[in-house]
Amino acid sequence: MSKFLKSSLILSFLFLIGTAAFAQMIAPPRWSIELATKDLKVGDEVKITFKAQIPKDWYIYSNDFDPELGPMLTELNLDKAKSKGFSLVGGLKAINPKKKFDEVWEGDVTYFEVSGTFEQLIKITAEDIVIDGYLGYQMCTDVTGQCVPFDEDFSIKAKATATHASVAEAISTESSETETVVAEESTVAEAAEITPTQEERSYIDLAAGEEQESLWGFMILAFLAGLAALLTPCVFPMIPMTVTFFTGRSKSRAKGIKNALIYGISIIGIYTIAGTAVAAIQGPEFANWLSTHWVPNVFFFLVFIFFAFAFLGMFELTLPSSFVNKIDAKADKGGLSGIFFMAFTLVLVSFSCTGPIVGSILISSAGGALVKPILGMFAFSLAFAIPFAIFAVFPEWLNSLPKSGGWLNSVKVVLGFLELALAFKFLSVADQVYHWGLLDRDIYIAIWVVIFALLGFYLLGKIRTKHDSPMDYISVPRLMLAISTFVFVVYLIPGLWGAPLKALSGYLPPMATHDFNILENRSLSMSEVNTLDDVPKYAEFLHFPHGIQGYFDYDQALAAAKRTGKPLFIDFTGHGCVNCREMEARVWSDAQVLKRLNEDFIMVALYIDERFELPESEWYVSEYDGKEKKTIGKQNADFQITRFNNNAQPYYVILDHNEELLVRPKAYDTNIQNFVNFLEEAKVEFGRR
Repeated sequence: MSKFLKSSLILSFLFLIGTAAFAQMIAPPRWSIELATKDLKVGDEVKITFKAQIPKDWYIYSNDFDPELGPMLTELNLDKAKSKGFSLVGGLKAINPKKKFDEVWEGDVTYFEVSGTFEQLIKITAEDIVIDGYLGYQMCTDVTGQCVPFDEDFSIKAKATATHASVAEAISTESSETETVVAEESTVAEAAEITPTQEERSYIDLAAGEEQESLWGFMILAFLAGLAALLTPCVFPMIPMTVTFFTGRSKSRAKGIKNALIYGISIIGIYTIAGTAVAAIQGPEFANWLSTHWVPNVFFFLVFIFFAFAFLGMFELTLPSSFVNKIDAKADKGGLSGIFFMAFTLVLVSFSCTGPIVGSILISSAGGALVKPILGMFAFSLAFAIPFAIFAVFPEWLNSLPKSGGWLNSVKVVLGFLELALAFKFLSVADQVYHWGLLDRDIYIAIWVVIFALLGFYLLGKIRTKHDSPMDYISVPRLMLAISTFVFVVYLIPGLWGAPLKALSGYLPPMATHDFNILENRSLSMSEVNTLDDVPKYAEFLHFPHGIQGYFDYDQALAAAKRTGKPLFIDFTGHGCVNCREMEARVWSDAQVLKRLNEDFIMVALYIDERFELPESEWYVSEYDGKEKKTIGKQNADFQITRFNNNAQPYYVILDHNEELLVRPKAYDTNIQNFVNFLEEAKVEFGRR
């Protein structure tokens, strides 16, 4: 055998191995589907439980967040022609999913890692029961940046009577990966739980650690808010007065320190009780309602505006004087109860300054875990109580405190500006969920630019509020704060023309709501945009990012590639593919990438989760799984699997006119140079052929 032939065989073998290793199929989660069937009777309401054992490092999206956000929600789809003997009671319910803010989707999403559970309540309406359908969902990983949509088919048959129990027979169909459990003597509550492996336990511990880290971050912010509350005119003058009272009234220094410590602990207890009350009235459903429904978000917006006006000096927040006087009278009795009511009096007297801060913390925590408001109030009150204890132990330090004056009101006004800016975050949430179109991204940024610019001028003494004292000069700390504020304003201004402002992605509306994006328009002007010689099918509801022109049907795109003499770039993508959006935002938006995509290729985007149903004449049965493919998404997914042995997105394939690979397909990779090299190699190889 010649050396040339031997080398060619070796290279061909290595290429095949490399291609096979890269083009791999992602296995779905293992599902168990149970119907509670103990004493089934007509008229009963019973649960169907769907439990998923999710592969390590992968997660599936839940279904209790805004469906317009982007990711594919898990949903139950029933075959109405086959199903009978029952009716749905409510919708599919996710059981305790995790929640996070996703910077790519710019909103809160819920998801499951390691394992997940969904429940559907049904009412039995006849003796013969057939529940036939599938669970549609999306599985993603942040490790490789892939997303895969799956359908889990199931069919459950059962018998019910009005007199005695029957045993249901759960039959799993069409999926070798599904474990459908026959529940004879047990209810769903008694069904065996999925036991995680040691690796999965480590993953659970890691996720728990991340959630704990988030709580620590919230507590730190609450602690800083407590320190800020100390610097308000309602609280700061009380520190020396209260400490002097304890040290002067007590018979010994040790007694004074003890009383001051009890006083501080009482303050912590009073505020923590408020957090506990909030925690007691909220649960997961209530938290989700708070975070997504327009009613609480608009209410919180109005509350923050109200607090801001109070801090800016429009009016004072006061409690009924009779109530405050009664508490103050009890404080005069002495003893432990007297000290507690003294602390209560401080809380009430300082309400006009601390109320907006405390309210902000409780509102921010109300959509979180049950312990979040408790920990938030504990951290706030700890910062609030510490000075009273410290100065009681070291009363001589009181002489080092700055004197009360107009600077205290300045602190209050600064907090008012901050409350005013944060108020629009709540209105933005309601605006995005219900598509009111009130707060587009550019309008939101413009409001913040004005608010923080006014704050900067206030700090420089160019603006005065009702209770401000005249300023003969500006202190260095105040000047530094003014400089920082104007730096922030300068940072915001480019956002009016489309700058991403990544540091504020959690507070700003999505980029898609921006009316005028000069950066995107500039990128398009730098490259020659393809002028298509054919009207793309499905272009009325499918689109490319960054103004790219292309097709959404493979056959139409291939024909266009042959007519124009360009290679065909296939983008296997999905509406709910977070990493597809990240690739488009971070890689495709780059000028050198966008120029090549526009000028050197015919583009086709094949959405694998598009549910548009094609005419019956275009349906076909897949050779891969034997299922009938009726929608655009199902056919595109089947094409990706059968042609390229891959079912994950994003997935980029470049073909010549003979539908042969020009280069090895590429998946998620945010390195811009790697993507440029991928495009260049395909272009060179196409020219060579």
